Amino acid sequence: MAVRLNHTIVAAHDRDASARFLTEVLGLPAATHFGPFAVVQVGDTSLDVLETDGKVASQHYAFLVSEAEFDEIFGRIRARGLPYWADPGRRRRGEINRGDGGRGVYFDDPNGHLLEIITRPYGSGEPTAATG
Repeated sequence: MAVRLNHTIVAAHDRDASARFLTEVLGLPAATHFGPFAVVQVGDTSLDVLETDGKVASQHYAFLVSEAEFDEIFGRIRARGLPYWADPGRRRRGEINRGDGGRGVYFDDPNGHLLEIITRPYGSGEPTAATG
């Protein structure tokens, strides 16, 4: 059997609000609950949102999406008035990147996690300046 990522824990100040943000912006089914987790299913992997009273260390989560899904998700990002960037350093605000001949954009979740949607895996297509 090939090794695959099954799940990862995502720390949040408000478990259910964070899970709802993820599912709404990404267009995913509503989260389910398992013990202390709000489980957001992303393909065959899940983001298991766990509430904490402590500081939330920012993590990065990148989602590979189709061109049509990019348009839908990017539309929801803009409709919410969320800031977005073409780069992980947050220097190119209000832009998308064209890495590998696709499109990509970074945005923050309510806990400061840096989320990214891309339509091509990095290194899979046309050479461009490093963006991810």
